[in-house]
Amino acid sequence: MTSRFFMSDSESESESSEEEVVKEPTGISAAAYAFSEDEEDTKRVVRSAKEKRYEELKNIIKKLKNNKRSKDMSACFTSFEELTRAYAKALPVVQKEEGGKTPRFYARCLAELDDFIKGSWEDKAGRKSMSKNNARGLTSLRQKYRKYARDFEADLALFRENPDAPDSDAENEVAYQDDDDDSDNNMDAETFTKESSIPRPVRKMEKGPVVDDDSSDGDSIDWGNETDETTSSSDEGGGYTTLREKFLKKVPEKDDDAGGRKKKRLPKEMKLEKDEETDDEDDGGWQKVKKGSSLPMEKPKMFGKDDEITVSSVHKKLNEIMAARGKKGTDRKEQIELLHELLNVARENNLGPAIYVKVQFNIIMSIYDYNPSVSDPMKVEFWEKVLLKIDELLDMLIAEPELNIGEHITEELESLEKPPYNVRGCVLTIVDRMDEEFIKLLKACDAHSNEYIVRLRDEIRVCAIIDKLLKYEEENGMPSDICRIYLRKIEHLYYKYEPRAAKQAMGELPVTEDTSLCEMDKLCKYIYVRDNTDRLRTRAVLCHIYHMSLHDKWYEARDLMLMAHLQETIQHSDLPTQILYNRTMVQLGLCAFRHGNIKESHNALLDIQSGGRAKELLAQGLLPQRQHERTTEQEKQEKQRQIPFHQHINLEMLECVYLVSAMLIEIPYMAAHEFDARRRMISKSFHHQLKNSERQSLVGPPESMREHVVAASKAMRNGNWKQCRNLLLNDKMNGKVWDLFHEADRVRKMLGLKIQEESLRTYLFTYSHVYDSISLIKLSEMFELPHSTVHAIISKMIINEEIMASLDEPTSCLVMHRTEPSSLQSLSLQLADKLYNLVENNERILDQKPFFTRGMQGGGYRDRREKGNWGDRRDRRDNQDHRGRRDRD
Repeated sequence: MTSRFFMSDSESESESSEEEVVKEPTGISAAAYAFSEDEEDTKRVVRSAKEKRYEELKNIIKKLKNNKRSKDMSACFTSFEELTRAYAKALPVVQKEEGGKTPRFYARCLAELDDFIKGSWEDKAGRKSMSKNNARGLTSLRQKYRKYARDFEADLALFRENPDAPDSDAENEVAYQDDDDDSDNNMDAETFTKESSIPRPVRKMEKGPVVDDDSSDGDSIDWGNETDETTSSSDEGGGYTTLREKFLKKVPEKDDDAGGRKKKRLPKEMKLEKDEETDDEDDGGWQKVKKGSSLPMEKPKMFGKDDEITVSSVHKKLNEIMAARGKKGTDRKEQIELLHELLNVARENNLGPAIYVKVQFNIIMSIYDYNPSVSDPMKVEFWEKVLLKIDELLDMLIAEPELNIGEHITEELESLEKPPYNVRGCVLTIVDRMDEEFIKLLKACDAHSNEYIVRLRDEIRVCAIIDKLLKYEEENGMPSDICRIYLRKIEHLYYKYEPRAAKQAMGELPVTEDTSLCEMDKLCKYIYVRDNTDRLRTRAVLCHIYHMSLHDKWYEARDLMLMAHLQETIQHSDLPTQILYNRTMVQLGLCAFRHGNIKESHNALLDIQSGGRAKELLAQGLLPQRQHERTTEQEKQEKQRQIPFHQHINLEMLECVYLVSAMLIEIPYMAAHEFDARRRMISKSFHHQLKNSERQSLVGPPESMREHVVAASKAMRNGNWKQCRNLLLNDKMNGKVWDLFHEADRVRKMLGLKIQEESLRTYLFTYSHVYDSISLIKLSEMFELPHSTVHAIISKMIINEEIMASLDEPTSCLVMHRTEPSSLQSLSLQLADKLYNLVENNERILDQKPFFTRGMQGGGYRDRREKGNWGDRRDRRDNQDHRGRRDRD
């Protein structure tokens, strides 16, 4: 194939990419019989660099628009990359022709792409239903566009100030050709009316060859007042062409078809423009349809000039507007506007407070209905509006004592004209929905962003609305409704720490002081007495225990938990109540730890921490499941049950408290039962951490919280209490865990004392067989404990038969008894235990399979067991333990 720079006469028409032949009008003439020598007379037109670059950008923008319509995000990303590369090539032309200013059509393309990306990204439901390629393409497109658009911020801001301004003449050709191509596709009515409203310049017919490449589209509409027939006849008759072109087969192109269709559609477009400009009163022409409503709701007409406006007519109009609620194609925003207009009409005519309340109630419900998805949060502007409207509604109810509102009032019993007024509706339902929407808004925000803090400030307004409703219900409501609103107030109060309440719990403030503890006590006791449903009472009890535990009222919280017997029935409750129970048990365990009750703390935290699913059990996040994956619906439901971030309990602090409690219990127990083969495992999580540390070939200095606890456990096992205390109480652990406690110094002091006491017990268990007698004074010096404390610990160990020793009071010594078995005795005891376990397993197998009992005549196997030939297992175990103890003695 020859080079495109050296063209022959026959190849010049097909191979030239930068030079184009402009065809003259076809027709029958003498020149039609000319030979190939006459082909050299055809003229070539060279286009400028600006036209070529702008045409290339135009084609890519056209392709990008088509991809946006089909929502092919991967293709959109590819087209955007092509567009950026093409604009980089066209940048020298822009610098020369436009003076460095970004072309307006390019700024328009970037602005439309920005709106498209934002709309697609905010549509969470649509994103979830996307394929993986489309989702990946949308993410990549968003990231690359945000980075690319930084260089065009000033141009985009300038464009958005006046987006309807016309482009320059050179850019209009690109924009209009895009509009022509768009009109061929299935575009919505809003886009069509917007584009068709741009006035199109009319070109005059030029003589001679036309320079522009787009002349074929323009010529079809630039023939003045001639009709289509005259235009087509002028194309057929007259003009000059070559013989080769005359007999060459012509393939219709899309551009020609588009031009033809555009030519036929032109009268309608001109009519539409004319209708828009003149704004005829007879509603002739086309009507602009809003995007998104397939079945536009017929707008109910408000009252006429001569209509009498009464309460019944306004009520009838209200029912007419609300009849479209929930129907397909209903414009929700227009419905809210109509209700506002109806409320203004009612106020202008002074129709009474009952109809005001009725319309206001329906406005609030319509605002709730504006968000079609139950799981997604409301938009911020509607959230602000609904808070304002609920506040106004409660003010109306409080200001009118003769007005009653409730679900028990039927439509027949409604009285809207004369007092006493009766209005059907439930204010509690509105406030409950408001509280739920507030939680959704918080969960939709990034917990570590400033937006979360801004939204959290709305809790003051939410609590003010709840207090206002509480004031109204205490005067007019029933006990069941008061219990519901009390619980709403409790759920906004129970997790908040108040320093004055903590001082009151410690006795530093008198009981008569009004604190959150007193308020919680009053609200919860009202629910205990007057509530008839188990759910409200259960949640009130759990919130009450949580609040008391948070303020270190350990004994009251523990007694209330035991009296409620919630451990027995909580598995039958709903999932949010079970989550609240888990949170309450965790807070109870932390309270026990702060009071130094290590065993109670360990028992309270055992169920939460044993499975490694504390994050999921406390509804503070989702963990990946190993067995099977969650479905989309399951994941959606579990995310709805998550609690907001400001109510979270620190999981690292929780795990540290559990591991430290397990260390203070396990290490002395392991030292006391070192040679016991049947030693039970108190904490599996703690043993798991110890085994992981033992598997490591090289153990370095502790870094994480778990490594600090494991290193401290090893130090305590050896009786080195100072090293153990230093490993748990240092600057790193203070920053991670201990400083998170209220009154952290008191917690650290308590923990240091517990480490000293348990290290003393571990030392006695480990090294008692080495000593004949130990001085209590020496022990108190070693562990830096008071003599009375050492005496009390050792006395308790002797009473509980944990060590075989006696105290010699005159010499203040601990006299040890030789009760520890030798290595041979310990091995014999282990062998006896294994044999016992083997026999017990055989008996269990025989009990499970009745086949072996058939051959035994008269049930001899059971008879022999009943006669005591083998004896009872428990008695035999007790006898064996007694014989072993006697042999050791």
